[in-house]
Amino acid sequence: MKNKLLFLLVLLFPLISHAQSNSAKGIDGLRSDYRILFYNVENLFDTKDDSLKNDAEFLPQGVKYWTWKKYQDKCKKIAKIIMAVGGWQLPEIVGLCEIENKKTLNGILYSTPLKKANYKIIHKESPDHRGIDVALLYQPDRFFPIDTTFLKLTYNNSSYSTTRDILYVKGITHTDDTLHIFVNHWPSRWGGQLESEHKRISAAQLLRNKVDTIFQNNRKAKIIIMGDFNDYPDNNSIRKTLKASVPDNEITNNQLYNLAAVLQKKSSIASNKYKGVWGMLDQFIVSGALLNSNGILQTHPNNMFIFAPAYLLETDVSYKGKRPCRTYIGYKYHGGFSDHLPVYLDLWRTLDDEK
Repeated sequence: MKNKLLFLLVLLFPLISHAQSNSAKGIDGLRSDYRILFYNVENLFDTKDDSLKNDAEFLPQGVKYWTWKKYQDKCKKIAKIIMAVGGWQLPEIVGLCEIENKKTLNGILYSTPLKKANYKIIHKESPDHRGIDVALLYQPDRFFPIDTTFLKLTYNNSSYSTTRDILYVKGITHTDDTLHIFVNHWPSRWGGQLESEHKRISAAQLLRNKVDTIFQNNRKAKIIIMGDFNDYPDNNSIRKTLKASVPDNEITNNQLYNLAAVLQKKSSIASNKYKGVWGMLDQFIVSGALLNSNGILQTHPNNMFIFAPAYLLETDVSYKGKRPCRTYIGYKYHGGFSDHLPVYLDLWRTLDDEK
């Protein structure tokens, strides 16, 4: 199987050289021992009407004329990103957001060259009014889930949710490390950043409560939090409520550290561009235990990367520089990938590991 995937990579996706220095090569140009990708794919809808969701604009007769051909093309583009980010070995874990349902996940995995990759899916329909969800893909020979929970986000003590769940998966890697993984897509800034901030603070508190429960059971738990947070590393929801700080010289096992805060200081771009300004909405946050070499797999504050090959970027006609090449610009079909760039995290075996 791996030989066939290698052949497909060489044949179909020769554009693995990248325009940015923080590319998929990772540290010293090497593929890491364990790679985790997160990608906001921007509105991956199927072409069928779901009467329970507000998906009308992404139908063949909708305002965006979302056809089967366009849908298939987008699935192939997402598959291309997953394969290219992996280098010569596919990412062990892939977190996705803005996918409509499991059918769209099947479209990525079984209607593209990824059909031989054997990824497994963790997904559940969320209460989001537009029907967009988060999901996790994983290689079953490299990650073994043992617990899955969908954390329901509500506001003002309501029992009814109208937004995406936070996906929590606990699993064991092939190196016998236990990872606690969260996939997030926090409420948007629609209506204004300050006016909507309470929603993201609620999401941060929900996530923090679960993190605290994990730390109560194991102060050295290896936690990886990824997602599109619709807030930046220095916003209140992440810095104060979630308590994700910038890594410093003294790392505490049961504290959270935001690797995106490190990356944005050294990178000329970020994961998203809004009105000409790059911003790091897509982030990786890890527990100190992953930075302190507890167990076999570990990471480093500099081990988060933005995947930014030339084919994911285009000239920013409204502002200077480059911008992500997206699927739609307004209601006009543009044929690109997404309004977000993928981000990924590299984990490495400890130097004293003899396995």
